[in-house]
Amino acid sequence: MATPLTAEQLLTALRAEGVDVVEYASWRTHNRNHKGAWGPLNGVMIHHTVSSGTDASVELCRNGHSALPGPLCHGVIDKAGTVHLVGNGRANHAGGGDPVVLRRVIAEDYGDRPPTPQEHEGSAGAVDGNARFYGFECVNLGDGEDPWPAAQLEAIERATAALCRAHGWSARSVIGHLEWSDWKVDPRGFTMPSLRDRIAARLSGPASGGSAGRPAGGTSAPRYEPFPGTSFFDGRTSSPVITAMGRRLVAEGCSSYAVGPGPRWSDADRRSYAAWQRKLGFRDSDADGVPGRTSWNALKVPHTTV
Repeated sequence: MATPLTAEQLLTALRAEGVDVVEYASWRTHNRNHKGAWGPLNGVMIHHTVSSGTDASVELCRNGHSALPGPLCHGVIDKAGTVHLVGNGRANHAGGGDPVVLRRVIAEDYGDRPPTPQEHEGSAGAVDGNARFYGFECVNLGDGEDPWPAAQLEAIERATAALCRAHGWSARSVIGHLEWSDWKVDPRGFTMPSLRDRIAARLSGPASGGSAGRPAGGTSAPRYEPFPGTSFFDGRTSSPVITAMGRRLVAEGCSSYAVGPGPRWSDADRRSYAAWQRKLGFRDSDADGVPGRTSWNALKVPHTTV
């Protein structure tokens, strides 16, 4: 079980994983928290929209309709592979589902797929999935014929991996709506076991946000320094990577430097980095000034020739 990410932590995790993100107006405070619990979180659920067109699909998922008010998910993944953030908090996406499935997702102990669900919204044994899952709606007609472009499938893989990485979950924490409720068929057109295989492969390596940006005008994407590990940041370290990091902290308005920055890790670096962590939404021991992978990837330190 996990505490929900703040809006800034969610955004940071997605960008660190190389997700192309568009922030919809007021998404940070748009939720259904007044209707029920939000958290503890146990996983991520994938849906298809049964709609076409990015603008119309995003609008639907943001506002919902008379029978089901929005937000209907947290992010809409379009066919070009862009994730449109429309909500942060409880959303009307999962509804009631099978408690046996929930237990197996929490334990992450199932094989190819969770047990076949036996419950649905309104059935006697159903549990509230809106409190327990992040939700992504993926633009697709859901008829089994509408294609799933490679860019869209990659975005689904990256977005779900980002949340798994942020919470320390495995790929078994990602399920389809059809694996949660015996009333549902989404997503249709690819299999959840194949998606979980892709997520697991991505999680076996570092977050790859530094090389995942879409280049403009045919130019190559910028190169960023990979996360060097927490042991790199001590008083014995002297490296141009530290200088490049400090310059990025200054550019982000997080400077505690009297002079510099310079190549040797210092207390000024630590204080500046703690300000960056707080800017991202981290608090208490998570904002101790020692770089971690998620905050480092979000900082995008330019590649330095050593």
